[in-house]
Amino acid sequence: MSAVQTPPEVEETARSAELAGPVERPPFWRRHWRLLSIVGVLVLWRIGLAIFRGEDTLAVGGAELNDLQRSLNDLKDNIDAQRETNWFFNDVIGGISDSINWVVDNAQELLSQPAFPRPVPEIGWLGVVAIVVWIAYALAGVRMAVLTLVSLLAVGYLGYWEDSVDTLIITIVAVAVCFVIGLPLGILMSRSKSLTAVITPVLDVMQTMPAFAYLAPLALIFGIGAAAAVAVTIIFALPPIARISAHGLRTVAPATVEASKSLGSTSMQLLRQVQLPMARRTIIVGLNQTTMAALSMVTIAAFIDGPGLGVPVLQELAALDVGGAFVAGLCIVILAIMLDRVTTATGERSEQATRMGTDPRVRRWVLLGLLVPVGIAIYLSRTYTRYAAFPDGSDLGTRLANRVNSINDWVVGQLSSVTEGFKNFVSFNLLNPLEGLVASTPWWLAALAILALGALIGGWRALVSTAICELIILGTGLWNESMITLTTVLVAALMTMVIGIIVGIWMGRNRRVDTALRPILDALQTMPPFVYLVPALALFEVGRFCAIFAAVAFAVPVATKLVADGIRGVSPTTVEAAESAGSNRWQMITKVQLPMSRSSIVLAANQGLLFVLSMVVIGGLVGGQGLGYLVVRGFSQEDIFGKGLAAAVAITALGVMLDRITRYAAERTGREATT
Repeated sequence: MSAVQTPPEVEETARSAELAGPVERPPFWRRHWRLLSIVGVLVLWRIGLAIFRGEDTLAVGGAELNDLQRSLNDLKDNIDAQRETNWFFNDVIGGISDSINWVVDNAQELLSQPAFPRPVPEIGWLGVVAIVVWIAYALAGVRMAVLTLVSLLAVGYLGYWEDSVDTLIITIVAVAVCFVIGLPLGILMSRSKSLTAVITPVLDVMQTMPAFAYLAPLALIFGIGAAAAVAVTIIFALPPIARISAHGLRTVAPATVEASKSLGSTSMQLLRQVQLPMARRTIIVGLNQTTMAALSMVTIAAFIDGPGLGVPVLQELAALDVGGAFVAGLCIVILAIMLDRVTTATGERSEQATRMGTDPRVRRWVLLGLLVPVGIAIYLSRTYTRYAAFPDGSDLGTRLANRVNSINDWVVGQLSSVTEGFKNFVSFNLLNPLEGLVASTPWWLAALAILALGALIGGWRALVSTAICELIILGTGLWNESMITLTTVLVAALMTMVIGIIVGIWMGRNRRVDTALRPILDALQTMPPFVYLVPALALFEVGRFCAIFAAVAFAVPVATKLVADGIRGVSPTTVEAAESAGSNRWQMITKVQLPMSRSSIVLAANQGLLFVLSMVVIGGLVGGQGLGYLVVRGFSQEDIFGKGLAAAVAITALGVMLDRITRYAAERTGREATT
């Protein structure tokens, strides 16, 4: 066997080190002081648990309210009483609400719901399909038009035509408002650093807040119904279009901008003729992300009586009907894939047309010609009942739901011992001990320990953010419930990162594996969070572990992709040097690739935590404990609405705290990697 050849640069480095003499390595405690300090804090916390277990945990009964929660109840009652008399709620909020309701109601009567005195909408299902397919073709081309046609027919034959169209109506209205507000905001942010500094923290909070947390305050202001559903969707979906548009405009080639200015372009001409066209694809990416965020929020808005597919999903979950929830959830997935692919292809098609120099006049004539069959379809749908109301002769959805229930019963029967064993293993060895540590120690001890851990992991800025968030949580009177939620989030995040790191390493080191798995992960990311509750309920029944499983399934795709990208981003030169030095596969992973992709892994932990938190609180629907359960109860019981609203505030504070700790840790890790 021939000897391994040592690269010249490695030999040169070795000679330099030999001439320089032996380098004194810092002692172990200095190299790992942060890790040792974290272990020390945990040990002291565990000792405190043994001494003070069960004391001052601030646990409260389910119907017990503190002063803040009672004042929130009174505030709700006062707002309800003054909706017709107070100028702000009657004229301002009422005007906004009435405008949104007018748009939604008219759109429903036009496309999905009976338009009195007609027993059917103004435009029946055939006309709606023709219009939407024509729009898809105009924006994204033939393949996306075919995908749109198949998707719309699929949701119709599954028995959810009206709910699906209602979902599209709310989503499109919300996205249109987001675009009208978000694009100008992105333009202003791209031109003003001071405005960006002011707006960015607001957008951070809007993106950090779990979707569930928006529902209670918006229901308090707008009441329940379509207006509240659209308003909450706008707030949740606005940040992506603003952020990504600003990024796209800022990254337009400076040379191109300077050339345009030198030719005498005004600021508006520069924007319209140079920056917007060159940032068009990035802006469409922002529109895609806003659309997907809006769709996920529309389904959750069923809690505040928002129309759409969220209503049947919520009803079937409440009835523990896995098959029925699966069919309604499948319709959500179909719409998500359709909207995702169409908006993505819109940017790609426009770029291809520009690159290939396609004559736009030919395409305009084709689009105008296709308006003829669209008009015929609209006429038929307004004239004949069979083209107005979607055919209900097919029982495809019912048969599919029954089959899913049968499969679920068989799977549960076959795998119950495995799932029960896995659930018990995690509960008894991880979840219960951690909950005992976090939620069974005095609040002051837990608060100090979390402060110390935040400072050690994220630095002094994380310390400040953690202290503020802890004060907010204490002010809500829901410290113990917040600690229970924190426990669930940490366990789910740990499981997410274990899976994400293992699969991410596999993808990062193997191109074929990445090619096979990435489309699956992309598809999983398009699914709204509601959908993940269905398989969780099927496998683990009602309980806190059901919420944990759904959270892990929801968060794994984003964490896995970030880890894979970090592994692949390690310098090939470094990898080749390690291989030439005789490193085996395990050494390559543990000594080279993982250490050099630490910042990506910490970012994956940040995103994983936020995704987990947003899903864990939704898990209140399927027996999850803590803050999510209180939010759900607050919607169903008026006497504890204030407690549910306080829980939403606590969820937001918890999310901001976790986000800041992990974000600052990622920044610190990135700085250390470059020094």
